[in-house]
Amino acid sequence: MKKPSKKYRASLEVADLAKEYPLAEAVATLYRLPKAKFDETVDLSLRLAVDPRQGDQMVRGTVALPNGSGKKVRVLAFTENPDAARAAGAEVAGLKDVIAKIQEGWMDFDVAVATPEAMKEVRTIARVLGPKGLMPNPKSGTVSDNIAQAIKDVKAGRVEFKMDKAANVGVGIGKRSFTPEQIVENLGAALAAIGKARPASIKGKFIHSVVISTTMSPGVRLASSEYSKI
Repeated sequence: MKKPSKKYRASLEVADLAKEYPLAEAVATLYRLPKAKFDETVDLSLRLAVDPRQGDQMVRGTVALPNGSGKKVRVLAFTENPDAARAAGAEVAGLKDVIAKIQEGWMDFDVAVATPEAMKEVRTIARVLGPKGLMPNPKSGTVSDNIAQAIKDVKAGRVEFKMDKAANVGVGIGKRSFTPEQIVENLGAALAAIGKARPASIKGKFIHSVVISTTMSPGVRLASSEYSKI
């Protein structure tokens, strides 16, 4: 059996990691765990009671985090009006010229947004963007007639979540440098958004378990009473 790490053993000295905690207490417990030497991301991880093999049980959406994500997001805008997109905050904007750069291997951006008109051209690189989770999509709010607002929403802290093939959902909800109160607010917003993305075909239990953690910490389990009605 693998010996627990020094950090894990230190975490056990300040928290009961087998226990489930109410939301605010879970965040407070997470903040008692040993810190890393960098500003860790706070992650929310859910195990869903759905069948990912069924097309009508896909869980995907976005959430506007009240306190932002704490991450500097580099936005690429696919548009025929690049000047307006850059004025709205996009680091890079354009259409055919940008597509050509991507085809040559350039990928220095975190989120791509596009106008509906631009999507005809963007679909030519779907095989490049899709596997990396960078393809603009109306469901995630990254295809919009109002490209300036889409850029501002992403910059303000709107993040995307998507269930994987094992029925798990993970989303960053802030940084360790945030106050516990800010993380509580972001966590509540994320849970609510995932609840709204519940497939109509799921009639019973939707969420099996919820854990919060930082980049380097073990997980703290959330009490089922916090999500059993979602």
